Amino acid sequence: MTTTAAPGEKAVGTAHTRIEGRDKVTGAARYAGEVPFADLAHGWLVLSPIAHGRVRSVQSAPVLGMPGVLAVLHHGNAMAVDADFVVPGLGFKPDPTIALFQTDRVPYMGWPVALVVAETSEQAREAAEALVVHYEQESHDIAFSADRPDAYPAHSVTGPGVTEKGDMESELAASAVVVDAEYTTPQEHHNPMEPHAATARWDDGRLEVIDSNQSSTLVAGLLASLFSLDAASVRVRTENVGGAFGSKAFLGVHHVAAVMAATLLRRTVRVVLTRRQMFSLTGYRSRTSQRIRLGADADGRLRALDHRALSMTSTLFQYVEPATIVSRVMYDADAHRTANEVVRLDVPTPSFLRAPGEAPGSFALETALDELAEKLGIDPIELRIRNDPERGPVSGHPFSSRNVVACLREGARKFGWADRDPRPGVRRDGRWLLGTGVAAGAYHVAAAPSTCTVTAQADGHFTVRIAASDLGTGARTALTQIAADALRVAPEQVRVHIGDSDFGPASISASSMGTRSWAWAIRTAAGELLEQLHPGTVIPPEGITVRSDTTAAVIALAQQEPKERHAFVAQFTEVAVDPATGEVRVRRMLGVFAAGQIVNPLTARGQFIGAMTWGLSMALHEEAVQDQATGGLVGADLAGYHFAANADVPAIEACWVDDPDPDDPVGIKGIGEIGNVGSAAAIANAVWHATGVRQRHLPIRPDRVLNAGVPGA
Repeated sequence: MTTTAAPGEKAVGTAHTRIEGRDKVTGAARYAGEVPFADLAHGWLVLSPIAHGRVRSVQSAPVLGMPGVLAVLHHGNAMAVDADFVVPGLGFKPDPTIALFQTDRVPYMGWPVALVVAETSEQAREAAEALVVHYEQESHDIAFSADRPDAYPAHSVTGPGVTEKGDMESELAASAVVVDAEYTTPQEHHNPMEPHAATARWDDGRLEVIDSNQSSTLVAGLLASLFSLDAASVRVRTENVGGAFGSKAFLGVHHVAAVMAATLLRRTVRVVLTRRQMFSLTGYRSRTSQRIRLGADADGRLRALDHRALSMTSTLFQYVEPATIVSRVMYDADAHRTANEVVRLDVPTPSFLRAPGEAPGSFALETALDELAEKLGIDPIELRIRNDPERGPVSGHPFSSRNVVACLREGARKFGWADRDPRPGVRRDGRWLLGTGVAAGAYHVAAAPSTCTVTAQADGHFTVRIAASDLGTGARTALTQIAADALRVAPEQVRVHIGDSDFGPASISASSMGTRSWAWAIRTAAGELLEQLHPGTVIPPEGITVRSDTTAAVIALAQQEPKERHAFVAQFTEVAVDPATGEVRVRRMLGVFAAGQIVNPLTARGQFIGAMTWGLSMALHEEAVQDQATGGLVGADLAGYHFAANADVPAIEACWVDDPDPDDPVGIKGIGEIGNVGSAAAIANAVWHATGVRQRHLPIRPDRVLNAGVPGA
């Protein structure tokens, strides 16, 4: 068998097309809602049209007489489940929303009140739309504002609710220049291309679920806990995922509904959410209201940094959008305070959305810093460099590596920043006002314990099995490259199987830690396997298999001398603004990243550009509007919820600087979210440079530009 690659050849760091690419573009790849099953039944959820109250009755009898209808599940007849448990490995209880049909209470508009199951999806939908549900409606509260008296500081998975050092008021009073402003971001939704879907079936006493998720082992564990099943009796498979962005991280009501129906009917049942249903059932990024106060000496040194962020959550579950997390990393000051606060409203529970916390927080912080640079008369890049800290502003720990200054300088060179006239509103191209902007950002680096098996096959190939999820990022290809180098063979000799909870626990594909965590497990198993293979080793027909578990190694890393680990970015943009219509067009974007080892430059560039495009969409388009009268959303579909289309996206360039981390056992930092950090702020700063008027509220709509009084309008 061949056990060595050609001398000097490495798969990691070279461009490789996606292994499954051909299957995806030809339609051969199956997604969760497409896997065929015999005797498949279909479920359709019925959602509440009121925002607060209770269900008085469900008139299921007429619907049960309709063609093909098999069952109607609701709070009066659904099987009992128990959501009062701690999520395995995460240390907190799940959102009670997953305790489906356990109460007559309605906590928000779009709450699931029934499931209709029929022979076909068309029959299920028709019956669901015909189902009559009577409600007792109560007054609702969805009013979000910065001055809510019932807001309170709250911790999140990223850290404490409040951090504080120094005398804030004294340092602000002693500052030569002060910025004090409020910034807002709207409610935003994930909208992955593939809707959420789950198919449940019982096979010889074992529950099998085929779905679209970010962690098959996490979903399997949650199902086992919720339905009081033995963990070994649940299997979750996820072969392909058509985007997730945080919305498929945990168990969803569609999983629970499918399992309930499959258990009742003892046949295979599939539940697929519609696009409109996803707006209330799969999470979203909360609105934020952020107040930032910055104080600096005349030379630009920060004396005070105060960042307060308010977000909203449901009455059921506390989820905090930790927008101040970026201020805890990017800049230090003699007085430094951050506070994440939350208010409970009659709304669905928000959730993780690409760069949770960092995306909205960087918009506020980096726009405020640009305003400070303007007041000081200092170049905004120079101001950031002068305030680049050597240690974590809150933790006091050293950085494992921090190359944000290298990103800023390389970006300035490539973007032509030296030729920029700092005066706002002076550049024109016909009717268009032109401006350029910059922003910086960070995203934390983490790792989670993972297991993996690597098998040396008798035919000379190697098989890797790990419960990873490829969300469309190219993870399957990256893991093949990593395994090939670890085994010292060509990628063609490696077969990687993912997305099956039977493979054992593995990191969730979230927080940009998936590839980093999985690579650690693969390299560990591969190294142990190579120790067993020697020239002349005879491989039996079943192969030679080694299993790794990085739990102890991950814990050991955390117990070493504490360090701040982050990826960094510098974002540059050029915009054109029409003062007559308020239209903003982004003409070019450049992102320069410090993100550790880049496994596959081809797919990595796609990740960076995709996230930067999301930042453009965040800056100019995306906004879910709440209807105060009904408590729901206005235009909860892709006709009413605007996002960047191809015509909105200009030439986008992404590149990276060397970012070695000699003390890190993996070297991979993760890249899924960092591209969405700072991009909206860079666009807002460019709009100021074009017009001379600040835009502190997203999205930067034409009416906001016009109402701001742009010169020349």
